[in-house]
Amino acid sequence: MKTYSILATILSLLATMSRPALAQTVSAAQWSGQITYEVVRKVDPNSMRIIINGEQVKPGDPNFPADIPDTRTFSQKLLVAGNFAKVNRDEEGMVVRVGLGGGGAAPQTTNMGRPFEEQVFLDLNGQKAITILTIGKDKEAKNYRAETPLQRASDWQLTDQTKKIAGFTCRKATIPFRKETYTVWFTTELPFTYSPIQELTPEAGAVLLIESSREQFRATKVSTSAVDAKDVQPVTTAETVTAAQLADLRQKAAADFRQQLMMGERN
Repeated sequence: MKTYSILATILSLLATMSRPALAQTVSAAQWSGQITYEVVRKVDPNSMRIIINGEQVKPGDPNFPADIPDTRTFSQKLLVAGNFAKVNRDEEGMVVRVGLGGGGAAPQTTNMGRPFEEQVFLDLNGQKAITILTIGKDKEAKNYRAETPLQRASDWQLTDQTKKIAGFTCRKATIPFRKETYTVWFTTELPFTYSPIQELTPEAGAVLLIESSREQFRATKVSTSAVDAKDVQPVTTAETVTAAQLADLRQKAAADFRQQLMMGERN
């Protein structure tokens, strides 16, 4: 009887010890929270559109601003609720108008807003991105939707090197991408697969650091919190278009916006 009693006690203790570990196991469908990234990107003056007194100026022009910084730093957040996520970025793609000050005064800059609004949602389970492009304001606004499947870069070189990033153990990999070698650090301690650069998404795991000579994405905080599922799912009323059609719509909206700015300056 004593043997059975001792055995029962041991089994009971083992069962009790195992419960916390089971309780801590969270599936992708249950995880809710956000990852905050600090993004540092080199500024390419040739890709900038700067309008001075109604005219677009390019590098080499005497009026082209000389105080443009070499890099730009901004924040990017990934909101996750179950199998869906949304990418929130600082304001990008804004047009800035520069007016030359008279009498040697410093140039005056004005933020003219953006030619369109763009939101990126992710189907983490289906491994695809859903982009919602909004052109126009208020009652004249029209939404377009395009879906693109995840396309991974090839020739990943996994290493045994690891380090902690934002509290998670990450493994290092290198990948040839955009004519150079990118370094990616990813963790499998989060229950979903994601990368802030879509092509640099691992087969399994969340990327917390990307490094290259031109840009860096570093996760500064990973937090679990309640995220409303409605906030990470795209509207269903948008007109469905192809990715190529969405690119054409984006380009046309930007061109129309620049033309309106220049015409406004001349009037």
